[in-house]
Amino acid sequence: CCAGSRLYVQEGIYDKFVAAAVAKAKAIKLGSYSEPGAEQGPQVDDIQFKRVMGYIDKGKEEGATVVTGGGRHGSKGYFVEPTVFTNVTDEMTIAKEEIFGPVMSIFKFSTDIEVVERANNTRYGLAAGICSKNAPRALGMANQLRAGTVWINTYDNFDPAAPFGGYGESGIGRDKGSAGLEAWTETKTITMPLDGPKC
Repeated sequence: CCAGSRLYVQEGIYDKFVAAAVAKAKAIKLGSYSEPGAEQGPQVDDIQFKRVMGYIDKGKEEGATVVTGGGRHGSKGYFVEPTVFTNVTDEMTIAKEEIFGPVMSIFKFSTDIEVVERANNTRYGLAAGICSKNAPRALGMANQLRAGTVWINTYDNFDPAAPFGGYGESGIGRDKGSAGLEAWTETKTITMPLDGPKC
């Protein structure tokens, strides 16, 4: 649900980052979860496999560039190659919809104001991540992002005491932490005037 599928990378390091992401994607070992060393398993069924492949095809049709992956892995099972797109615009389908598959789009940005505005331009808001050596800058950006969880210099790092839930169409309410207990409570209001009955 909170896969890092939209990555915004500052223009000064964009090309170097894309090269590293491609190398990492190519190195991922696909296989059954019972296979030693397997890092990525198959899609859950044919429906999801076709859905993910449909998004990859849509990305290509709309003009995005596949820099690695983009196809089926092997001839058995529902394995999708780890796929990395560049030249993706914010209006493309793969930028706006949840794919739930091994597909990453890498966008280029110039300024913090620009990237916050673009990152917030979504119906969803479950989680976000920021990588920066500048703590005040990262915290300032985290406060502006419309996401229920924002990780700084880490990702998918959960703690049972930290509430988890999203903004927008990413859910109502929170799991975990004291906020997560509220879903299990029944609240009662009792009102009594202090100056006797008013019947």
